[in-house]
Amino acid sequence: MPTVGIVIPAAGRGTRAGLGCQKAYRRIAGETVINRVIKLFRSWNFDCPIVVVHHADDTALLDACIDRDENIYTTVGGNERQASVLEGLRFLSTLAGHPSHVFIHDAARPFASHEILNRVLESIVKEPAVGVIPAIAVSDTLKRTDSNGLITATIPRDGMFRAQTPQAFELQTILALNERAATSTTEYTDDASLFEEAGLPVRIVTGDARNIKLTYPEDFEEADRFVRFNSAHTNSVPDVRVGHGYDTHRLVSGEEIILCGVKIPHKSSLLGHSDADVGLHALTNAFLGTIAADDIGSHFSPSDPQWKGAASDMFLRHAAKLVVEAGGTITHCDVSFVCEKPRISIHRDAMRDSVARIVGLDRARVSVKAGTNEKNGFVGREEGIVAFATATAVFANNIRS
Repeated sequence: MPTVGIVIPAAGRGTRAGLGCQKAYRRIAGETVINRVIKLFRSWNFDCPIVVVHHADDTALLDACIDRDENIYTTVGGNERQASVLEGLRFLSTLAGHPSHVFIHDAARPFASHEILNRVLESIVKEPAVGVIPAIAVSDTLKRTDSNGLITATIPRDGMFRAQTPQAFELQTILALNERAATSTTEYTDDASLFEEAGLPVRIVTGDARNIKLTYPEDFEEADRFVRFNSAHTNSVPDVRVGHGYDTHRLVSGEEIILCGVKIPHKSSLLGHSDADVGLHALTNAFLGTIAADDIGSHFSPSDPQWKGAASDMFLRHAAKLVVEAGGTITHCDVSFVCEKPRISIHRDAMRDSVARIVGLDRARVSVKAGTNEKNGFVGREEGIVAFATATAVFANNIRS
């Protein structure tokens, strides 16, 4: 029997998916796309090694977004997909008792089914040396156009298929082909192309229309509706919870302030054990409030030296992960500052982008605003800054009506 390992290239930037963050780390119904992919394979095969190939800048983000076990590995990829696949294959081949075959699966395809995986596996069991991909026959009429959008030809659709993943191959064969392709200038849009170029056989098995690749913002909107529809309970109402957060830090002599993850040049700095990001601290408390999980100090004690100077985005990611683990989907964040200076409005969009990236939301679901204290109190005297935050989350364990 062939043994199987999984390579998931996730080093791309996913810019077409819209603002917020790289598409593999965006959330669908509260769970990151990449973690859904990992859980798909882990639920299908409990022991197979899984190698996630990520961008060098995403190491901490990936760790915060996935449920790991001893057979889940990570490695840094290249600038192009083919280079990342090569790194994943190299890593897989170095594991003790490495598998005979590999499934290569797009990080942005979270809706592949066990049925597809079984069909691919059955094919390589019958023909171990033959590559195999799931695909769907093209049903629409195909047109070729020129650069001006004018039709130049109608392409017969007989024998035309839309390729999907996972694509499966003998590990050593596809590794050798990728090593050779690394010196080529040819752009390979999928892994089967290397087999085809080498004259090696690739067989098609039936794919699934639901096994879509998330690429554009509307894909994520549709995916969110799909997941929510399938998880909805009959005769139930949503379990919507709103958490409230508050924090304040004193201003001292300095050169910059960090608010919602954005560094702002200023004549003062905020004093705190960590980076004193009053906005993210308040929002962390709001997330924790949705699951009644005590306050930020209970999770990250200001007396603990390991949090000295720590970036507050790690606190927010931790709180968001707790919400997800409790069955929640974060749907909206709102942060309000009370300060005389700095002027928040000119940094508002950068703060919204920062929070969206940390949490995995669209920027449209993140609000940042501010007001002064009209020169009253310690805020009016520019001795400190106050932040209030609310977070809204919907939970899967719906309340029966």
